[in-house]
Parts: sequence; C-alpha cells; structure tokens
Amino acid sequence: MANTDITLADILKVGEEDAQYLVSLIRSVPNFPKEGILFRDFMPVFADARALQILMRALEAALPVPADDIDAVAGLEARGFLFGPALAAHLGKGFVAVRKAGKLPPETVSESYSLEYGEATIEVESDAIKPGERVLIVDDLIATGGSAKAARQLVTACGGTVAGFSFVMELEGLDGIAELGDYPTSSLLRMPA
Repeated sequence: MANTDITLADILKVGEEDAQYLVSLIRSVPNFPKEGILFRDFMPVFADARALQILMRALEAALPVPADDIDAVAGLEARGFLFGPALAAHLGKGFVAVRKAGKLPPETVSESYSLEYGEATIEVESDAIKPGERVLIVDDLIATGGSAKAARQLVTACGGTVAGFSFVMELEGLDGIAELGDYPTSSLLRMPA
C-alpha cells in the first residue's frame, strides 16, 4: 500500500520550516544524464548537517512497517548507500548493499532492468540476505520503479522477504510506486518528473 500523501512537514511534526529547508537543497539539473531527463540532485542534502538530520528523522518516522518487522535494510547504489547504513544502524539492523554489476566479489545474484534512460544490472552478494530475513529496500527516489523491482527480485532470489520500500522522493507521473504492487511503501516528497 503506497503512503504517498504524507508530507515531510506532517511526518516531522515541526512545521514547514524544516521541510522547506530540506527541499530547498535538492537541485534540479535539466538534461542530465542525457537530453530530456530532469535529474534530482540530493548531494547538497547529504553535505548539510541540519538537512541530513531532518532527512534521517523523517525516514525513521515514515517507515512503511514497524521497525520490529524489519531484519535488514537494503540500500541501492549509489545514494541509497548514503542514508541506508545510517538508517539501519539507528534501527539496530544490518545493511545490505545493492550494487551495480561488477562491483562486488563473487558469488553474487544479479538482476537486470530497464530505466528511463537505458538498461542496468544490480547485484547482491549471494549470502548477504539470510533465508526468511525481512528486508526494507531504500533509495533516494523512485521514478519508473525498475531498480526497486529488480531489488525486490534480488531479495526474493536470496530467500528473503521484502518488508517494504522507503524512498525520499517519488517522481510524479511515472507511476513507479504502482509498479511495486501491494508492498508497504513510503515516500517523503513528491515532485514533478
């Protein structure tokens, strides 16, 4: 079940000032990585101590399932690596790296997918997820849902169960969350694609 009507200010219960501060640091870069794509750059958020604290509080408050229903947090390369381990540590859970193909030592499990500007393959180490482990998949944004669906398939292929999905941002009009089915899902912000 998607939880996309929650705003950052609602989650934080501190009003619009912190929410607006966080949003003000997200840059929109037209025509990157190729013509016609509007890239949402989160790197300024990670470089700013106040914004990073706001983000981490919001992610924890917006978990799509109770923390007790999560055994591990899986973060997608690259920006899911920036807040995924911090979220996992704060929740007292392990972290699983979902990497681009060729970045992990063997043995790995891989899954290919289409994205809005090409094809890609992601991998996890074959023993990173224990059978029956409940895994929360996190990433900075969801667009078409390709990488999130591929991560879901990796978790399942390793014997785990997807507990839910957590995103900082959902790009409107691309229906990525709808592509994930009935899994519990949260996104803090919605922005035009």
